[in-house]
Amino acid sequence: MQTETFIHPAAVVETGAKLGAGVRIGPFCHVSADAVIGDRVELISHVAVMGATTLGEGCKVFPQATLGAAPQNNKHKGGRTTLVVGKNCTIREGVTMHLGTDTSRGATTVGDNGLFLAYAHIAHDCIVGDNVTMANVATLGGHVEVGNNVTLGGLCAVHQMTRIGHHAFAGGAAIIDGDIIPYGMVMGNRARLRGLNVIGMKRSGLPRAEIFALRKAYKMIFDPARAVAENIPAVEREFQGSAIVRDMLDFIQARGKRHFTVPPLRNAVSDDAADDES
Repeated sequence: MQTETFIHPAAVVETGAKLGAGVRIGPFCHVSADAVIGDRVELISHVAVMGATTLGEGCKVFPQATLGAAPQNNKHKGGRTTLVVGKNCTIREGVTMHLGTDTSRGATTVGDNGLFLAYAHIAHDCIVGDNVTMANVATLGGHVEVGNNVTLGGLCAVHQMTRIGHHAFAGGAAIIDGDIIPYGMVMGNRARLRGLNVIGMKRSGLPRAEIFALRKAYKMIFDPARAVAENIPAVEREFQGSAIVRDMLDFIQARGKRHFTVPPLRNAVSDDAADDES
């Protein structure tokens, strides 16, 4: 295992930056004085790590990525805010992740094991969970919350203040202007639910009984004969012992005044319908 830190002669590492063991900083990188670079992080070349940015151990950052630039928010007054990226993230070419704002939570946080493909963008004050994949040019507006094990397809755009539940999936070029329920699968402009991310549920190891329970609860929650708020009590009664259904209901009921839950596409059959198990 590489334990010696290597800094290319053409890189700039400002005095005060903290570098872990085995860090490799390639040519034309710039690391700010307030940065913290974890063990075995590799900055390949032409990477800018700005401001109070922390990169967790094992991250690999490709050329032209810019991490820790000032937030694109007119309310920011220039105070010290942070960007914290977890362990073992792959950050591809041209990715941008911004600091938090000093008039809000003051931090942008990204979890472990993320995969952020070329030109993906994470805006100020976002909270991104573990094992998240953002394909090329996927974009998060400010204050977005993304759960664990979420996949966002290429060219997705997520409106500010939006929540995306864990294990959700968004198809390419989806325009997401509302909250996506846990395990939800959305597509389109504007994005609408097309059922549940059954493939993702199976890959995560959920028992078949829980998958079927969640699918039945989904159909009850979004029964078009009544409003969602009217359907929820019946779902609560039928699935009193189901933690996974309770998880989905809690997500829906936790929405604030600025949030609405992305509804199913009207008059459409769920795209997960062909994925039933006998």
